[in-house]
Amino acid sequence: MKKFVAILSAAAMLATLAACGSTAATTSTAASSADTAASTSSEAAAADDTAKSYKIAVVQQLDHASLDEIRTAVEAELDAKAAEKGITIEYKDFNGQNDATTLNQIGTQVVSDGYDAVVPIATLAAQCMANACAEDQIPVVYAAISDPAAADLTGLDYVTGTSDALNTQFILDMMLAINPDVKTVGLLYSNSEANSTTPIAEAKAYLDEKGIAYVEGTGNTNDEIMSAAANMVGKADAVFTPTDNVVMAAAAAVSETLTEAGIPFYTGADSFVTAGAFATCGVNYTELGTYTADMVLDILESGNVPEYHVMDGGIITVNTETAAALGIDYAAFSDMASQVVEVTTQQ
Repeated sequence: MKKFVAILSAAAMLATLAACGSTAATTSTAASSADTAASTSSEAAAADDTAKSYKIAVVQQLDHASLDEIRTAVEAELDAKAAEKGITIEYKDFNGQNDATTLNQIGTQVVSDGYDAVVPIATLAAQCMANACAEDQIPVVYAAISDPAAADLTGLDYVTGTSDALNTQFILDMMLAINPDVKTVGLLYSNSEANSTTPIAEAKAYLDEKGIAYVEGTGNTNDEIMSAAANMVGKADAVFTPTDNVVMAAAAAVSETLTEAGIPFYTGADSFVTAGAFATCGVNYTELGTYTADMVLDILESGNVPEYHVMDGGIITVNTETAAALGIDYAAFSDMASQVVEVTTQQ
């Protein structure tokens, strides 16, 4: 576990705080500079005796690029705020490996170990942490929940967070801007992923209204998702996936399969695009993670739990390598969004 200690003092003293855990984890605190500490007044020195200290659990549902980016941003902001405020913030990473049993065990540990707040990243993690923390009312501040209401994460006094709600219609408008003659759209998603429920329903309604056919491909493992994607070759003119964590875990392989078949892959997050998908319009996950961390500290310091916050989107992200492989001119995107970000595939 990494340790960085953030405590203000008026003298040259620096108190150290050690933490330990039984699971693989990362613990970090951030320290204010000794020069700043030496220059504080005697009143600040007295306050230092009761310097605030918070213990936060960061619970990631599974490993993939989007969730990794959010976790990194959350922890970077906690470090920055610790240094800025002269407080100690100890955080510890947990990973549920996309397994409800594991996540429930983590929830039990978080409660028994006396954490002051929990930051679950993704829907299943948030649901398990909300259940675990219900009796003790430990603040649960989730990150990247596409539809908090559908996930039963609203109406709970101790639960809030950030939403990456998807503008499904806009992404399908992007699809039609590139190819107005699309006849059939592939809808690729996991039927066990709560994040996909609403946007897939929205996509079907939109396509029905436009008179465009669609084929569905679902799965709950990498192999099933890959098989579903392969089955769309020769059937779909374009494929859409929302912010689906199961598909994201296989995003690189899916993107390669579809691109080789000449099928543009439109997705719900920029991490899909850096994995090889063609384009998306959504939120910036670094900004989402930063905002989530700020919410956590505001709640710990004020005791007030606000309503969840929907992050601003509107950023179109395009993979230029994929666009070139598909032979797509995406100039039309410039008229659709305030910002078009060009990326390449990350290995």
